[in-house]
Amino acid sequence: MLKQYFGINTAIGIQLNILSDGAVTVSACQILKQGKQLDFEHKITGLNSLKETSKTLSIKVPVAFNICGKGVLIRQTEKLAELTSLNFGQVLPNANFDDFYIQNFVSGERSFIAVIRKSEADKWITQLEEIGYRVVMLSLGPFVLDHILPQLNFYDGEVVFDGHTVQRDEQKHWKLYRFEETTAAPFPLKIESEKIDEKLVLAYASAFQLIMAAQLEPIQAHHNTVEQNYKDALTTKWIKAFGSIVIVLIFILLLINFVIFSWLGSENTKLAYQVSRSAQSTSDMKGIEEQVKLKEHKLKILGWYGGINKAHLVDELAAILPNEIIWKNIEINPIDAQGSRDQKTLVFKDRKIRVTGLSQQVIPVNEWMARIKTKSWVKTVELEIYSPNQELNTGEFTIIITY
Repeated sequence: MLKQYFGINTAIGIQLNILSDGAVTVSACQILKQGKQLDFEHKITGLNSLKETSKTLSIKVPVAFNICGKGVLIRQTEKLAELTSLNFGQVLPNANFDDFYIQNFVSGERSFIAVIRKSEADKWITQLEEIGYRVVMLSLGPFVLDHILPQLNFYDGEVVFDGHTVQRDEQKHWKLYRFEETTAAPFPLKIESEKIDEKLVLAYASAFQLIMAAQLEPIQAHHNTVEQNYKDALTTKWIKAFGSIVIVLIFILLLINFVIFSWLGSENTKLAYQVSRSAQSTSDMKGIEEQVKLKEHKLKILGWYGGINKAHLVDELAAILPNEIIWKNIEINPIDAQGSRDQKTLVFKDRKIRVTGLSQQVIPVNEWMARIKTKSWVKTVELEIYSPNQELNTGEFTIIITY
């Protein structure tokens, strides 16, 4: 149930088709995943530049970018489990492996290798980044189509759309691919029951595999920056999801706290009524006094007795905290370890505040102590310990305040 909050659930697919004369056509869509349902939020086709997409699509949504056409070289070979600099010469003789972004789509016993010069791909990715988009997945050619073929209304071995022709064998493995700009789908295309423009198929397939990346193996070209963008996008989603969970948990704890204190208040009212009635009887007075003393003692141990607003004291300490200090922990009326051992019960240090934190130098700590001493409610301030931490390149300190 929580997976939808930790993964990418809305994505943009942008498909750039570079024509033989160097002109480009752009198609794009934005889709949203809600539960098990995928819905189109926006569809655009027939654009002549990447910049035009920002008029319709949100630049805050992660982008899966697909490049087809001129500049994308496609080679079909026997299955290559991995393409390295050692066997790259079999695909492109005399070519430098490091000059290209490479995609290896394996289907059955065949590999369909798609490559593009890094300078060419980076040019288009840079254009998207200048618009404000963040590209988190890059694919080349039509091969990303493989993930959505079961959704399309192609029922035999041949798939034809927007210039692309794919022939498949009986096991639905690709056996041949060719491209002709004038080739079009022989019938209207549908995704499940929804009609889709054939020029939008690869844009949708790119966005689909981005959203479903955790459930399938993405067909993508390896691009270090783009892959890091994808990791960063997932990290951001995790942080937001955990933040939301923490907020919900805090709200629940506050609600529980309210219920408990309401119940305690009600019980306290009943107790006060019982005490007022019991006060009429001298024989019960001693028992009542003992109960009151016991409850006062418990309140004193817990630090609730004395009429001092502890939150206000903490606020005053925080208000004069130097910027160089990182505040880690604060304890009001901390546990007296030695006293607890001696008395074999929890003993607290009454009217004490223990503060721990980090500071690269002791000077800001001394400055803070001086500021604390100016407060009228402070009796003494002591630096219990300042210990340099070489591993963290800082110092750890503990201050004891008596109020």
